[in-house]
Amino acid sequence: MGHLHRGEEPDGVAPPPPAASALRRSLLYVPGNMPSMLQNIPIFAADAVIIDLEDAVPLGEKDAARRLVRRFLETYRERRQEVLVRINALDTPWGRDDLAAVLPALPDGIRLPKADTPEIVERLDTLLTEHEEALGVEIGRFRILPSIESALGVINCIDVAATSARILGLAFGAEDYTASMEIERTKTGEELFNARSRVVWAAKAAGVQAIDSIFSDVKDMEAFRREVELVKGLGYTGKSLVNPRQIEVCHDVFAPKAAEIEYALQVVDAIRRAREMGTGVISLGGKMVDAPVVKRALRVLRTAHAHGLVAAAPDEAVLHG
Repeated sequence: MGHLHRGEEPDGVAPPPPAASALRRSLLYVPGNMPSMLQNIPIFAADAVIIDLEDAVPLGEKDAARRLVRRFLETYRERRQEVLVRINALDTPWGRDDLAAVLPALPDGIRLPKADTPEIVERLDTLLTEHEEALGVEIGRFRILPSIESALGVINCIDVAATSARILGLAFGAEDYTASMEIERTKTGEELFNARSRVVWAAKAAGVQAIDSIFSDVKDMEAFRREVELVKGLGYTGKSLVNPRQIEVCHDVFAPKAAEIEYALQVVDAIRRAREMGTGVISLGGKMVDAPVVKRALRVLRTAHAHGLVAAAPDEAVLHG
């Protein structure tokens, strides 16, 4: 591929969606060494796809998988979902080669495993800038989704989340985290509560999305639904998936419910009427409505609009009068 003018995208390649507002309820892992799975990516209904060059690819297949992923990305230009590539950790012999192989084919971003410290993210940020300069694309085009997968990563995740403007979210990796803690992962997940909470706090504080870990038992859809409901209640906005069968349940849980949407519409209507009357006192159903309630209503309506459940996005100006 030849050099592009700064900020220009190749023919047929749309710029990535806005990092903060893009819907990322479902991020489906696809092994980078399986041509049949890669070919099916365009038909998957996931919001994002993570092509995996790390755990899914045996050591002897790393080079072949890189070539396969690059060829696939070069043919998949008009994408219907975000495409990230999970590279091998940068402290392994394969991480830099992964970047050199796949970045010329313009994935939307990189899922960074083992993001234990801000320095690791900074190192990736620098490497991405170097590749962008060499490719002649806009600086900052390639985004980063750091994965918090260890006790050290959980301790440092607040600093990790604020390391780079490229970061679109924080992902929690429960399998590696429980291994680092020398504990067993259960379906009820009590052992993950503290780590999950810290990761979502870090994401919210940094203004980025929070993506929960995989649920590996694809046959137990009831337990999967319970886990998605749990992490949604903690503040997570999406979940990594290992099987396309999990997509529908994931989307259903993360979609605002009809009662939430109706109440949010009532809140926004109440504050609009209050502004028109020149008062800051807002009452709905005999209860006072304060700023945090209004912010939540606006967030519900933004999400509902992204899901296609309401016709228009809310007017954020109503919050400030």
